[in-house]
Amino acid sequence: MLDYGDLVVAEGPIGRTNKGETCIWASTIEIATKSMAPPPGKWHGLEDAEIRYRKRYMDMFANPETVRTFEKRSQIVSLVRRFMEARGYLEVETPMMQPIAGGAAARPFVTTHNALDMQLFLRVAPELYLKRLMVGGMRKVFEINRNFRNEGVDRSHNPEFTAMEAYQAFGDYMTMLEMVESLVHHVACAMAQCPERGAGPVLPFGALQIDYRAPFERVRYEELFMRAFGFDMRDEVKVRAAGVAHHIDKAATLDHWLLVNHLFEEKAEALIDPARPTFVLDYPSAISPLTRPNRAHPEIAERWDLFIAGMEIGPAYTELNDPDIQLSKFTEQLAGADDEESTFRTLDHDFVESLRVGMPPAGGMGMGIDRLVMLMTNSESIRDVILFPLMRHQ
Repeated sequence: MLDYGDLVVAEGPIGRTNKGETCIWASTIEIATKSMAPPPGKWHGLEDAEIRYRKRYMDMFANPETVRTFEKRSQIVSLVRRFMEARGYLEVETPMMQPIAGGAAARPFVTTHNALDMQLFLRVAPELYLKRLMVGGMRKVFEINRNFRNEGVDRSHNPEFTAMEAYQAFGDYMTMLEMVESLVHHVACAMAQCPERGAGPVLPFGALQIDYRAPFERVRYEELFMRAFGFDMRDEVKVRAAGVAHHIDKAATLDHWLLVNHLFEEKAEALIDPARPTFVLDYPSAISPLTRPNRAHPEIAERWDLFIAGMEIGPAYTELNDPDIQLSKFTEQLAGADDEESTFRTLDHDFVESLRVGMPPAGGMGMGIDRLVMLMTNSESIRDVILFPLMRHQ
């Protein structure tokens, strides 16, 4: 007795039904696996998002499009890896468990190594280890791996996520801009099945048609701020007043540049065309502690962020390699930490010591692979492109 969901092995000639469908004229049928629980029907699919994410195997059984999404994800990661290797970057692996939570301003997951009686953190970013490789003589490195951040979950955030970071000695943030622009264009061309040269790829994302033709848009941070608020971001009185008017938390006492960035995220980012990939260049130095300041305007950092469809896809920097300035920035960061942050923030003296050995001038970048896959597969949630996303207990 066969039931829906049983896995069978059939032998016989291949033919076609009266309706033209391919079939097997079975002479023998053997049950390979008996289905003990009825799977969802293929005709109606599985529409409950909670079940789709919690029981991915049922989602894949019922929805062939889910399988295609993860096949495309694998293809995209392979495209990224081959692109980097073709440009001479060496793929490396750095620790997932780290004694200091460094490389990004994010709350870490904490664990303990029992045998060594040692507190460790799941990494929030690989940056400081990859820079140590620059000190050691590697000239072009990249890593595609998991990061972990003990923070909220929403449409574009999952506590466990895949990212790529890359560093190039004797490059800068504009070197990385050219590389990332070429990389995203290359992946979009592959997904759209269009030639690298020509009209360029346009891919759907929700209601948008995103135009990935190079060159991407470029706009300076302070230009966007001026367009959004109508005054210079250096004007402390007007910035403070705007912070209060926009109900920014602690606007009356917050550091000037932190307040500027809160306002920027609140209003200026909304001015970026979601249908055109856009590089926002030259962020304030005060919010970029691992970035080299602009030599002519030290309050500005040589940093950009790439935005597509309203999402930040990743930043890039001209890396700070002066150990004294780096130590000063780390110290300022610790001094500004709140009580909660101070429980896991530690000054990484070993990293500063590595800079004293000598790190070459370098450009560095990071990119959220999950968000890139979302864009390339027209997936509305990051949970749609992670096989087993984190879910609350039932």
